[in-house]
Amino acid sequence: MIQDFADWLVYGLFGLSADTPLGVAVNFFFYDTIKILILLFFISVLMGIINAYFPIERLRNYLVTHKMYGLQYVLASIFGAITPFCSCSSIPLFIGFVKGGIPLGVTFAFLITSPLVNEVAVAMFLGSFGLKVTLIYVISGILLGVIGGFVLGRMHLSPYLSDWVKQIQASSSVQAGEWEKDHTTFIKRLPVIVRDAWKIVSGVLIYILIGIGIGAFMHGFVPEGFFEQYMSKDNWFAVPLSVILAVPMYANAAGIVPVIEVFVAKGIPMGTAIAFMMAVVGLSLPEATLLKKVMTWRLIAIFFGTVAFFIILSGYLFNFVL
Repeated sequence: MIQDFADWLVYGLFGLSADTPLGVAVNFFFYDTIKILILLFFISVLMGIINAYFPIERLRNYLVTHKMYGLQYVLASIFGAITPFCSCSSIPLFIGFVKGGIPLGVTFAFLITSPLVNEVAVAMFLGSFGLKVTLIYVISGILLGVIGGFVLGRMHLSPYLSDWVKQIQASSSVQAGEWEKDHTTFIKRLPVIVRDAWKIVSGVLIYILIGIGIGAFMHGFVPEGFFEQYMSKDNWFAVPLSVILAVPMYANAAGIVPVIEVFVAKGIPMGTAIAFMMAVVGLSLPEATLLKKVMTWRLIAIFFGTVAFFIILSGYLFNFVL
């Protein structure tokens, strides 16, 4: 429905052509902006309701005080794998987790895996590359979230969250406690929950517009063939170079699989191609722009650097195994 509206608006009302880079970029901008705003609003409302009746602080305290031997990272990573979100669409849920005070390492495990693995991309991988490569791709995507989340969690990065999200965390906990104490009815809580959700949406709106604008430009005006010349040679530096070149691009896993198929057909090693794909869907400039409302630049740099490091290692491993 959102895609139909974007098509009508851009190709019908605006009169732009779907065969031009400008038409594709503008269509992408409206579609992704509307989708992410709706996602962010409803997820914020949902998280507000959950926090009102089951304060997530309890879950946070449970995760902190009970030894789960890494199971929390596995569960968060698997949850990320079954949610059909791109890197920017994952951020609304990430904000909800951070708002509720869920440990950062666990939220990062979700944020890493969610764009990397989804059912559409798995089906496309299975048809294009077979069962062996698909299993390696899925397992490595989940492991990347587990290991990356664990490593980031051990760094104690909470002080590098933005003041905005810290204020939301504090007010949310106080409000949930007051409601529970006074036995406030759902009807009386709902307007406050909706108002708080709208505050979150309005607080990140400018970051969403800037981030999606960057993504739309990359989506419409940067041809994939531009990158192939830098990845085609089978040399030791091809994997890290593919990751660096992928960061400016923006696409979901399903959208980039056909590109990877072309890369492999042209002789690019499978590991290098998959590393490029993971960096495209898991690390992007639009994602960094959206995260700026939640994190300081230092935390964003640590997150991107850690994930990029593990993607590069995975690429070399894929090249060795495949």
